[in-house]
Amino acid sequence: MVKKTSVIAALGLALALTGLSGCGRKGDLEKPSVSAAEANVKRKPGEKPKPNPTPDRPFLLDPLL
Repeated sequence: MVKKTSVIAALGLALALTGLSGCGRKGDLEKPSVSAAEANVKRKPGEKPKPNPTPDRPFLLDPLL
């Protein structure tokens, strides 16, 4: 009887964790960001792309790379 209860509890916990694992994920219905829209714009053959406006921030593990 105890084994049956523990199996049911384990299955219930696994089912609950599976259902909660999708919480907070973005769906496909959101519009793309401005930078993604700019990336799809076609440039003229001689035109250079705009530089990335975000500054390069060092990371703690950069020296290891």
